[in-house]
Amino acid sequence: MTEFLDGCAVEAATAIRRGEISSRALTEALLARIDQRNPAINAVVALRRDDALAEATAADEAVSTGADVGPLHGVPMTVKESFDVSGMGTTWGNPAFAAYRAKADAEVVRRLRAAGAVIVGKSNIAFMLSDNQTDNELYGRTDNPWQVQRTPGGSSGGAAAAIATGMSFLEFGSDLSGSVRNPAAFCGVFGLRPTSGVVPQTGHRPPGPAGVPLGAMCLPTIGPIARSAQDLRAALEVVAGPEQPESMALTWSLPAPRHRRLADFRVGYVLDDLAAPVDADVTERLAAAIDSVRASGAHVVEGWPHGVDPQEQFQDFGSQIEAFFALHGDGALSHRDFVALDNRRIDARAVWARYFDRFDVFLCPTNIGTAFPHDGRPFEQRMLPGGRPYHEQFFWTAHATLAGLPAATAPAGLTANGLPVGMQIVGPHYEDDTVLTFAELGPFEFTSPG
Repeated sequence: MTEFLDGCAVEAATAIRRGEISSRALTEALLARIDQRNPAINAVVALRRDDALAEATAADEAVSTGADVGPLHGVPMTVKESFDVSGMGTTWGNPAFAAYRAKADAEVVRRLRAAGAVIVGKSNIAFMLSDNQTDNELYGRTDNPWQVQRTPGGSSGGAAAAIATGMSFLEFGSDLSGSVRNPAAFCGVFGLRPTSGVVPQTGHRPPGPAGVPLGAMCLPTIGPIARSAQDLRAALEVVAGPEQPESMALTWSLPAPRHRRLADFRVGYVLDDLAAPVDADVTERLAAAIDSVRASGAHVVEGWPHGVDPQEQFQDFGSQIEAFFALHGDGALSHRDFVALDNRRIDARAVWARYFDRFDVFLCPTNIGTAFPHDGRPFEQRMLPGGRPYHEQFFWTAHATLAGLPAATAPAGLTANGLPVGMQIVGPHYEDDTVLTFAELGPFEFTSPG
């Protein structure tokens, strides 16, 4: 059973379809593993044990009758606490929402179920998804499975930690300032921020009266976290696409990858920048990965895209984030200011589009360092190791968010002190599969924290 539990979602789905293992047995084993491993790190915070087992039994019955089944049929998984799952709490880690129970599934959850996935529970989050650590009053703190005195990142830290420890086959998080990419990097797993607008966000919002849609500013996205790039692709194929009413009038599919051999890729990269210097132990691992890509025969060129001022785009990103929280809080934003911000996003996307006429992917760090020690002080008092400003950790994920580009994080090895390093892979707008194909072909591999 361990070989299945430690494997990938696609492999598990194949084994279930072939009758090599039952969904019921796999779900029971996964729940037992959660019972065994979760107390040490507090990644999974809610379970629907009986319902999940009943759904797994039904999945097995469908296989036995020869029914057509979906690509994730019978695969047990968890989702980030901020997604609505019918009958479960959706609190965003906020005590004010402790009594709320979702009446329907989020659209992403609905599509996962339609593909056959068995939702066994939910993973921990940062309070209101607003931190690169995972802690809140309702569920407590999640620890990094590599070194428990460190954070798994946030706000999808519970999701990444659950994947790293084999407590879920697949996860879904959300990403604004790197909330999928940073936890994936800190926990040594794969994560994808899809192109803005590719994955619907219905059912992913705080409880209460409907406000401005979270996707109104084209900044946040919903994306998968997994132990392989293959699983990221399978997950994206299941959930991507328009929802009603748009889906009544149109359908679309994402472009095929530009290449299917690593040697054919045109690769740009930057591993450091004075605006947010990267720790030497991180650049060492990333440089080794770059060398491996170059040795494959790929065309590799160092340097920021022509026309990209990384510090200026980071400042633009900061302005976008301030406006985002103003819109979704008690603040306000004039139409003039909204249009001005929108134009800055469009300008950034245009610069990157010209770059991707000549290159296929852009590689850079996911973060300035590895997972840092837990820091529960007020935000204004927090500092990163070495006395560095707390906000610097968002520099490297900012550019893809600003331009709405697909960006994956892939594990690029461990530092000398045994912490994972993540390589960020940024690609052309809507060409998510090019990013995923590079992640699959490149020198990236999940390693269990043991």
